Amino acid sequence: MTGGTTKQSETSVPQGDRAVGLWLIACCAMILAMAVIGAITRLTESGLSIMEWAPIGGALPPLSEAEWQRMFALYRQIPEYQQVNAWMSLEDFKTIFWWEYIHRLWGRLIGVVFALPFFWFLLRGRLRPALIPHLIGMFLLGGLQGGLGWYMVASGFAERTDVSQYRLTAHLLLAIAIYAYILWIALRLLVPAPEASPAADTTVLRRCVTGLLCLIAVTIASGGFVAGLNAGLIYNSFPLMDGNWVPDDYGALSPFMLNFFENIAAVQFNHRLLAMISAAVVVLLWLWSRRLALSDAAQGAFSLLLAGVALQVTLGISTLLLVVPVWLGALHQAGAVLLLSLVLWVLHHLRGDSVSLTTAAPQAVAASQGTTA
Repeated sequence: MTGGTTKQSETSVPQGDRAVGLWLIACCAMILAMAVIGAITRLTESGLSIMEWAPIGGALPPLSEAEWQRMFALYRQIPEYQQVNAWMSLEDFKTIFWWEYIHRLWGRLIGVVFALPFFWFLLRGRLRPALIPHLIGMFLLGGLQGGLGWYMVASGFAERTDVSQYRLTAHLLLAIAIYAYILWIALRLLVPAPEASPAADTTVLRRCVTGLLCLIAVTIASGGFVAGLNAGLIYNSFPLMDGNWVPDDYGALSPFMLNFFENIAAVQFNHRLLAMISAAVVVLLWLWSRRLALSDAAQGAFSLLLAGVALQVTLGISTLLLVVPVWLGALHQAGAVLLLSLVLWVLHHLRGDSVSLTTAAPQAVAASQGTTA
């Protein structure tokens, strides 16, 4: 009886940690939605429609005809309008304006949903001391992401008809990094003691899954360059590219390194190759996991990862073959975030005996466990 009670107290989640963890999961869900909105904004070429950076005042859309005309006049000054969208009327402009406005408004809402509960938990003494620096870091990264977003948009105001693919990819990767950071901390709070796999040494497997995480991050980065260069609008066949395994103009630019970032054919090929390697690694890791005496939870996590990569490959190929319809391109970006989440879920179930965020509980949390103790 005593032993069972001790085990339960070690594996149960304190009420305070559960509340904080669920709040962080809600933030992750909002970032995932932001990734979808961002993909739609990019695919509809809406990102340059708002030429002002007003973090506070910009929360309100134009409220008068005169203000709409002023915003449209600003847009007509940039190369994108002059060289690509000169046919647009004010009503056409409103369509792209609303997607960029929603994108920015959602970013502000994420900041509010993060900041207000953070200060509430902090003032109520519901946060463990080890957790506070992580939360402050998340908040600062969110502010940096907003600034990086404007830096990206500003790259399309002068000589380009689009934003820089380098800045777009940096903006995407920082969003992914913030999402992964928040999700990892949330998992540590909500599932502080995953079911152990006592019959298996998972050290090497865990390192390989960490390598997979890095590989998927690089694949997502390559997808950012595909989006930034509109590279998905050519070579819309699979697995061959215009009848070849490697496109003829793969190395057209000099110096050669530029092909990885500025050659449309090379950028698309690299993304295809990285995606296929990632999928193959997932399959191999799943097969390996079946041969090990892992916990049921870890085995289930690997199976979810296998299903996730199958779905993402299907979305990617479909997006390519159908010449990047907006809804499918947005789903493909969401799939990338979900796949990254599944890798983190696997890692969480394989993690070693690292320092736990659930040690040294503050008095408020300890009091909530008084009956259990």
